[in-house]
Formats: sequence, C-alpha cells, structure tokens
Amino acid sequence: MATGGGRAFAWQVFPPMPTCRVYGTVAYQDGHLLVLGGCGRAGLPLDTAETLDMASHTWLALAPLPTARAGAAAVVLGKQVLVVGGVDEGQSPVAAVEAFLADEGRWERRAALPQAAMGVATVERDGMVYALGGMGPDTAPQAQVRVYEPRRDCWLSLPSMPTPCYGASTFLHGNKIYVLGGRQGKLPVTAFEAFDLEACTWTRHPSLPSRRAFAGCAMAESNVFSLGGLQQPGPHNFYSRPHFVNTVEMFDLEHGSWTKLPRSLRMRDKRADFVVGSLGGHIMAIGGLAGIPL
Repeated sequence: MATGGGRAFAWQVFPPMPTCRVYGTVAYQDGHLLVLGGCGRAGLPLDTAETLDMASHTWLALAPLPTARAGAAAVVLGKQVLVVGGVDEGQSPVAAVEAFLADEGRWERRAALPQAAMGVATVERDGMVYALGGMGPDTAPQAQVRVYEPRRDCWLSLPSMPTPCYGASTFLHGNKIYVLGGRQGKLPVTAFEAFDLEACTWTRHPSLPSRRAFAGCAMAESNVFSLGGLQQPGPHNFYSRPHFVNTVEMFDLEHGSWTKLPRSLRMRDKRADFVVGSLGGHIMAIGGLAGIPL
C-alpha cells in the first residue's frame, strides 16, 4: 500500500478476464474498464470486446469490434471510445478507425487513417484526437501527425514529427504534446520532442541520456521520467550485450535538462516492457520482463 496526498492506495482483486489475450487495448470510461481486441491463444487478432464494471466486479461481453485487431490505440471521447490502427490477422498494420457508442452498445465505423499504422501514439484534447507516428506496411517508422475532428469525421494533417517512430510515449502538458522514445525497427529512439498545439510547431528537447528499448515513461507534475528498459550497445559499450537495467532518468520541463537519478533511487528490479504511471504523487512500475535477454 502507498500513501500520497493524504489518500491511501491498496490493491483490489477483480475477476479474471473472460477471454485470455495479449496486446489488447484498454480504456477506462465511466467506471468501466474496456478490454478490446488483442491476440488470443492461437496468436491471431481478436474482435472480442469485454467490459468490467468496477463497482459490481462483473464482466460483460460487448458487441465485437468490426475489425479484429491487436495493439491498437484507444481514446475516450465522452460516451464513445475510439479505436485507432493496430495489426490484423496477417500481421499487417490497419487503417480502420471505429467508435464504440457506450449508450447504444454498438460500434460505428469512422474515417480511416490516411495510412495504415500500428504503434500509433494518441492524445485527446478538447474533444480532438491527435495521432502521432506509427509503423506502416513497409515496416518503416512514420512521422505523420494527424488530428481527428469528430464533428466532421475527418483526419487533418499537422506538421510532421522531427523524428519518425512508433510506440512512443506521449504526454499532454499545458498546450503541448510531448513525445518521448519509441522505436525505429529494432532500434530504440532517444528523441524527446514537443508539439505546440497553438503555434503548430515542434521543439526538440535534449535526448534521453541513455539508449534503452522498452523503457517505461510517466509524467508527474513538471517532470518526465524514463525508467528501466533494455540497454542497447552503443559507442560507450559497443561490445556489450543487451541487458535489462533499473535506470531512472528525469527531465525537468522548467529547466529543460535531464538528470540521472543516483543508484539509491533506481528501481529495485531491472526490467523492461512494463506498465508505469503516476498516481497520488508516486511513480508506479508494474510487471514487465527481466532476466537474461535472448
């Protein structure tokens, strides 16, 4: 249990998901946890959609997704959940965008992405959905930035990211969208960039000090944290093998600089590809991979 801001936090046990899956898409809406798509036991994308009522601890089946997919992005827009991109049964990126109408219990198809993509980063602000980067059918990282206007059901183009990538972490702070890390093929991206929604311009910030894949990222107040990950060989350790780390690096948005926290403040466990978030003044890291990388 952790305590922060005068509030106490504790773990609760909920019933397991009715459908086993990995790479599902999760969204939280009005006291309900939605789990959409993902890959089943056979390794194929699912169209299964289920919701957990957090109050009654019960799972309900929802209408299936029109497009079976895994690894999609999801954005909550009031009473709707917008599902964007992902991969299909042929492991190819998809352009399909679909909205679940919670009050009506059904799906509607929406304007597709201009280009098929997986690993798209999404942010919602003032009822508009911003989709950044992704990986297309040619496996090349994308730099495109699109904004979805629900009233007109259309995607509009915005200035591209300076660094193409997919699977990046995004944070909304003030009038800026911050984009951190991600991948280009098998290589991790160290770029840290911000898009000003009012000026429609990009700013490059100092890159991550260390080159790590599958790190966890979170924002707390005016600081951005990058934790753990799989350390890749680089100029300073060219002959080393990839290895898990418990590194913690912090970027101060006010002063515009990175700080590598001392050994005493590193994560207790070396790990990568884990869930991380900010809650009650705490940065929480959950699960992940550890041991010896293959």
